[in-house]
Amino acid sequence: MVLDRARAPLRQTELPQPEPGPGQLLVRVHACAVCRTDLHIVDGDLSEPKLPLVLGHQIVGTVVGDERRVGIPWLGSTDGECRFCRSGRENLCDRARFTGYDLDGGYAEYTVVDERFCFPLPHDYSDLHAAPLLCAGLIGYRSLRLAGPGERLGLYGFGSSAHIVAQVARHEGRRIFVFTRPGDEAGQGFARELGAVWTGGSDEMPPEELDAAIIFAPVGELVPLALRALAKGGTVVCAGIRMTDIPAFPYELLWGERVVRSVANLARHDGEEFLALAPQVPVRTEVEVFPLEQANEALDRLRRGDIRGSAVLDVSGR
Repeated sequence: MVLDRARAPLRQTELPQPEPGPGQLLVRVHACAVCRTDLHIVDGDLSEPKLPLVLGHQIVGTVVGDERRVGIPWLGSTDGECRFCRSGRENLCDRARFTGYDLDGGYAEYTVVDERFCFPLPHDYSDLHAAPLLCAGLIGYRSLRLAGPGERLGLYGFGSSAHIVAQVARHEGRRIFVFTRPGDEAGQGFARELGAVWTGGSDEMPPEELDAAIIFAPVGELVPLALRALAKGGTVVCAGIRMTDIPAFPYELLWGERVVRSVANLARHDGEEFLALAPQVPVRTEVEVFPLEQANEALDRLRRGDIRGSAVLDVSGR
């Protein structure tokens, strides 16, 4: 499935099998989860993708020739030389390349990957249930770490990432407060099934001050609302790659050593830590499965907020 230009549906076509270069692996794709970043690319919010492009960066497949199962994430390569890479912050690399953006991804039967930038996967997960761990899980995990150790955690938006990070947070003994679109009873019910102690609309205040909040919805207006719900010293983490403009807000919402910060990409150590932790929790991913040729429908459903958990493309057809 190929994207030819922004704001156009993906086109089903036959492509030649990709040729791996030095240090690369040829991977037969079995499953690829659908990410909101894919939507941002299709909708033109991220404006510099390789075109034509095969989307997809939550890829599960097997290496052609030795049948190793691997997971392929968003971070496709780094230069290893810039000041960010040298200081252990490869997620900020000046010349990073990203799967399904600069590099063809997993909405296809085959892809190639730099062997250094893929992960072995826990045996506890099927291909379809492992796929969301590779971005929804990893970005949620990085966001949780940057949110700090506070007990009272707010989650704004309850989609693919939030339903995973809620399980990790509960495993760590935190209490989860979930904010959805006002009136989203299905989303709030899903959050309560996964252990949220309180659910409500994003226009509501929680019954207790929060120690931290993670904003998964790409809505800048949520930042001052989350700040208003924070205790002093708390942190608001913006987990998405893109967000609408944050409106002006009074300094008093930030005062008291409150912090607003973003999350950018992932580092390989995030993947190693999270994929070791997931089976211990154990994280259970809830998935809605689509055949590869229905990728446009999966994207449309995600755009409407009509996915419970994660949308996953079944590429293998098994």
